[in-house]
Amino acid sequence: MEQVDEHLIETVKGLDAVAGSGARRALPPDLSAEEVLRLFDAQLGSRHLDLAARWLRGRGEGFYTIGSSGHEGNAAVAAALRPTDPALLHYRSGAFFVERARQVDGGSDPLRDVLLGVVAAAEEPISGGRHKVFGRRDLAVLPQTSTIASHLPRALGMAFAVDRVRKLGLEGEYPRDAVVVCSFGDASANHSTATGAVNAAVQVGFRGLPMPLLLVCEDNGIGISVPTPDGWVAHAYGSRPGLEYFTADGADLVDALTTARRAADWVRRHRRPAFLHLRTVRLMGHAGTDVESAYRRADRIAADLRRDPLIGTARLLVDTGLLTPAEVLDRYEGTRSRVLDLAREVAGLPRLRSAAEVVAPLAPATPSEVARVAAEAAPPERRAAVFGGTLPEDEPPMTLAQSINRALLDVMARHPGALVFGEDVAAKGGVYGVTRGLLRKAGAARVFDTLLDEQTVLGLALGAGVSGLLPIPEIQYLAYLHNAEDQLRGEAATLQFFSDGQYRNPMVVRIAGYGYQKGFGGHFHNDDAVGVLRDVPGLVIASPGRPDDAAAMLRTCAAAATVDGAVCVYLEPIALYHTRDLHADGDDGWTAPYRPPGEWAEHHVPLGRARTYGEGTDLTLVSWANGLAMSLRVAARLEREGIGCRVVDLRWLAPLPVADVVREAEATGRVLVVDETRRTGGVSEGVLAALVDAGFTGRMARVASADSFIPLGDAALHVLVSERDVEAAARELVRRER
Repeated sequence: MEQVDEHLIETVKGLDAVAGSGARRALPPDLSAEEVLRLFDAQLGSRHLDLAARWLRGRGEGFYTIGSSGHEGNAAVAAALRPTDPALLHYRSGAFFVERARQVDGGSDPLRDVLLGVVAAAEEPISGGRHKVFGRRDLAVLPQTSTIASHLPRALGMAFAVDRVRKLGLEGEYPRDAVVVCSFGDASANHSTATGAVNAAVQVGFRGLPMPLLLVCEDNGIGISVPTPDGWVAHAYGSRPGLEYFTADGADLVDALTTARRAADWVRRHRRPAFLHLRTVRLMGHAGTDVESAYRRADRIAADLRRDPLIGTARLLVDTGLLTPAEVLDRYEGTRSRVLDLAREVAGLPRLRSAAEVVAPLAPATPSEVARVAAEAAPPERRAAVFGGTLPEDEPPMTLAQSINRALLDVMARHPGALVFGEDVAAKGGVYGVTRGLLRKAGAARVFDTLLDEQTVLGLALGAGVSGLLPIPEIQYLAYLHNAEDQLRGEAATLQFFSDGQYRNPMVVRIAGYGYQKGFGGHFHNDDAVGVLRDVPGLVIASPGRPDDAAAMLRTCAAAATVDGAVCVYLEPIALYHTRDLHADGDDGWTAPYRPPGEWAEHHVPLGRARTYGEGTDLTLVSWANGLAMSLRVAARLEREGIGCRVVDLRWLAPLPVADVVREAEATGRVLVVDETRRTGGVSEGVLAALVDAGFTGRMARVASADSFIPLGDAALHVLVSERDVEAAARELVRRER
């Protein structure tokens, strides 16, 4: 820290010789002296924020010291854009943030805002003290976590949504000609998430669809301790068809500003993606605890010091006669004094004081309003137009797949911004026909196929949701989610948390999953791993088994997303999609009529509420999805032998319907949890823990699938819970108590 500070001061003092030589450099005609000074102030503010963060950390009063030193050329990128252009910023984009704040009248002080984040003060204006992030709603800067490249798919989705909102005739969050800017480092440019997002952006443009996305790679040549080969970023991105490439020296303010303006104007005019390669340096190491000399040569560190962008701008100011070296240093020290004064002021401010305060923005819930919206259908004439004459309530009883299909149409009729998209969902209608006919009835602007890339699917949803739409993406199989799951965990579920509820990304992610498919399968088409979802704070997980519940729960998820910004996962049991019978062939026991809108309020399914079948007093079976069907059949057989059962369908895996489960458990004193997920990390662990926490003292047992991946064919039956397992466990539990 001291080395960077001292080198800058000594170098600026040495500019006296240049100033006294009489040589003068002229500014470009489109760059005023006032603008240069303003940008220099933004750069100075960013630098001294870094120095103050380390000062606070040394006093035990600050918590985050990943800085922007060496990247201050990104102030020019902010100057080249409009304050209404949404920005998803790299964690070294401090000068961008300071300059963006200057562009908005009446905004708060960006220097104080950032320091509030450094000390985790509760009054910090974007995250409320939950993290140090660059973000402010009035600046159109969305807070981003430091997960490498995870924000690029969202940026892709936002760029897609800017024009799609207008195409649907809706009011957009951002202006019609907005450019979405996304900044990241050279190390992030190598991440599969980044390469996938860039590929998707290029392909969208190739298809002739608008994609106003400006990708800004702030290339400092190193990722933590791993160097990026010289010339690699230009080699990888400099000549890619469909991706306009611009490059600038981030240590040269004039070059950076001129090039950034050209790049931003190109994207704004052409509505195509562009890549701005901003060559920077990294000063003061990766973070405050990083000892750079342990892995970098001294001559490389010295070379970076010589390319300090603040020195470059100071030289420009002196060469053009705008400031003397002494005036540059006065400005530098004046900013230091102001930032340190602010640091002392914020260091003692209150922080979050309780768990309730911390988690408050995670999953806001207004159940009465959700119920109202869920029960509200589109006007009759719109429903009739969407369904094409025959309304679903006038059709015969439906299977699970049919019920979901009709409910999707009802949601799209009710919510004009609802989009259904994913792999094969449009013309084909999905692998299992669940979305068949939606393209024809709702149109290609609202039902469309995506690339075969789950990160892109979820990124489109993230961008669409934060832009005011209601995305309903489909992940074709649960096993396909796992390579993109961080888009749910690290991006979707965290946005409300790290923006203190100011930003939301509502969505309903439909996922076909679980086992028991016949004639098709293996692990990649039969997957029961839901643990990866259940530990994501605030995530809603719906898992309907019955057709009537499926429609009501889909409407609930859409309403929760619309009203509360909920991120919902809607897990659909593949093996039950087209099932019609429950107990005997031809009984149609697994079909149900589609309820008319007049009955929606009465049969609303609130988040976290279970459904109970039967009133037996001997045994409670708790399950969901495929396990529900098995449990109902077992209960029927036991009833015939005089063993009274009640079957609880969880319906929601998060939030778990704990009160309902406890009530039904107390009614019999014996509980068997039928868990088709794995024994380790499965849902039954949560159910049994909830019973123990509630003080339930009755008998408890569970049957669960083995800790195994699901193999192909009949071998799957060896590791999945079977109906025989359920019946045997139920009999044993009752026998032990008699």
